[in-house]
Amino acid sequence: MTVYTTLDSPLGELLLVGEESPTAKGGTALTSLSVPDQKGGVVAADLADGARADGAAFTEVTRQLRAYFAGELTDFDIEFTIAGTAFQQQVWKTLETIGYGTTLTYADVAEAMGIPRTSSRAVGTAIGRNPLLVVRPCHRVVGAKGAITGYAGGVERKRLLLDLEAGRGTA
Repeated sequence: MTVYTTLDSPLGELLLVGEESPTAKGGTALTSLSVPDQKGGVVAADLADGARADGAAFTEVTRQLRAYFAGELTDFDIEFTIAGTAFQQQVWKTLETIGYGTTLTYADVAEAMGIPRTSSRAVGTAIGRNPLLVVRPCHRVVGAKGAITGYAGGVERKRLLLDLEAGRGTA
């Protein structure tokens, strides 16, 4: 059963979508976390018939997101579903290794995956399809020489997340 809720955040209203899972903390595995006006993001109108609003299903996810935005949480412990191509999954797994407050370039991500640095464009495309903003930290990937580029949720939101993690204020 697909469940969803919204959560006010410094990024705007987040839409959390999940699937009920008996093994997940709180009983829900996150399938999507998107922000308003996100390129390629899920919006409430995209939800399948039968999806139901259920804020209680996301109690643990909500708690962790609030702690993250307050600057009190640096590592999420949230079960989420694995979807996407094998290449996307490999890229996303690499994103999960980028520590709080650090950044890598797209070429660095390619290198960490053991593929040529020249594959950075393909890496960027896969990162752009990440359905789990914030909790799968695609915002920690920057352009060459640290340029703040490319973020499905918008560059200003990416900058806000990077500033939060760098200790330049809470979100």
